[in-house]
Amino acid sequence: MTDDLWRLSAAETARRVAAREITARQVAESALARLAAANPGINAVVQEMPEEALAAADAVDAALARGEASGPLAGVPVTIKVNVDQKGHATTNGLRIQRDLVAQADNPVVANLRRAGAVIIGRTNTPAFSLRWFTRNSLHGATTNPRNPALTPGGSSGGAGAAVAAGIGAIAHGTDIAGSIRYPAYACGVHGLRPTLGRVPAWNPSGAERGIGPQLMAVSGPLARSTADLGLALQAMAAEDPRDPWWVPASLTGPSLPRRAALCVRPDGLATDPAIERALRAAALALQEAGWSIIETPCPPLREPGRLQAQLWLAEFRRAQHAMFAREADPDADFVQQQMEGLASAATLDSFQDALQARAGFIRQWSLFLAKYPLLLMPPSAELPFPDGLDVSSPAGFQRVMEAQLPQIALPLMGMPALTLATGSTQGPAGPAPLGVQLVAPRFREDVLLMAGATIEATLPPVDVAEF
Repeated sequence: MTDDLWRLSAAETARRVAAREITARQVAESALARLAAANPGINAVVQEMPEEALAAADAVDAALARGEASGPLAGVPVTIKVNVDQKGHATTNGLRIQRDLVAQADNPVVANLRRAGAVIIGRTNTPAFSLRWFTRNSLHGATTNPRNPALTPGGSSGGAGAAVAAGIGAIAHGTDIAGSIRYPAYACGVHGLRPTLGRVPAWNPSGAERGIGPQLMAVSGPLARSTADLGLALQAMAAEDPRDPWWVPASLTGPSLPRRAALCVRPDGLATDPAIERALRAAALALQEAGWSIIETPCPPLREPGRLQAQLWLAEFRRAQHAMFAREADPDADFVQQQMEGLASAATLDSFQDALQARAGFIRQWSLFLAKYPLLLMPPSAELPFPDGLDVSSPAGFQRVMEAQLPQIALPLMGMPALTLATGSTQGPAGPAPLGVQLVAPRFREDVLLMAGATIEATLPPVDVAEF
């Protein structure tokens, strides 16, 4: 039945399209039908492009008919986050003031997905300025978590996480500077991969160069319902593009490493929820039964890296974006910005240089730790997915969120790759809540994350599509 082609994994879709068992157009039509059926209830996709999607699918079919080699994502339906350039569409970043900022060229990550044969079916929602772990803005509205509408879908790639969970595309593009891929994946019960800084080329031709903090910490990466699909997406996204000076020509697979993993349930004294601890211990047991040695041990610091991350990131907001916040006047973004500015004092030249110097020392500590333990299991957050809107409910709500999100905030300072893996669900205070774990590996060793993630995944039921 071609009506259910939207349910296929990216790997199975690409295989069947390349073998000409099904056509890319059939897949696109099925994906667009699922988008039309599921999206009104969750508002994950805020820009639809059915004509472009069908034209791209037809181009894939025509190339295969000519005997040309198919890309790794031949005919696979994907979504793109609205904070990156996609030619002919507005790079809104959830902002009314950017509703007419129409991109004239593709961001490298979008260009790479197209070259791999992916079919873009829509663009996904983000909070204003891509600033929160919740997804609502004054231009596109709010995105709802398809697993439980009382919970946040995460952010800032909340539309991406909700889309994948609802079966709108097999793969979603997201960005991550402080958990914006990993947290929506966790909150929506799917998988999310934050690649190493320099792995996936990205750049928005429509905007100015980013501040040095975001340059050192922000990455693009995939969300999907299987680790195999994350691997395919990474292969496509990571192709060279000379427009990104941070891109590194590193192999996607590295030499064998000892199967030795560290388990850290309460990094830096984090008050990890018991359900998350159980998920971590179950994941560790799955690895142990597959031949890994598991050592429960503290990991290197997170709190000071988290503070430095905030300082480097906030410096750009204070220096260049106050006027944009005033023009946009988004109440959620304004509240969050006010709270965030209390996290770190205004940067001076000396404090900025001190932060960059300290960053090198933390990278060294983490690199040495991950040389000894090539895999780390740790919480994705201290809490189950938050009630929606908790961060803007009060200053105390914001502080609660920031404390729980320490594992999301701190790791980007060091540029390490990390994977949030969905491991099922539990009953939380607001009803059913997704569960997951976070895996960390040495720089440019996403292959370790995917291998270990697949081992844990094999012990779990497949990630299902949310039915609502």
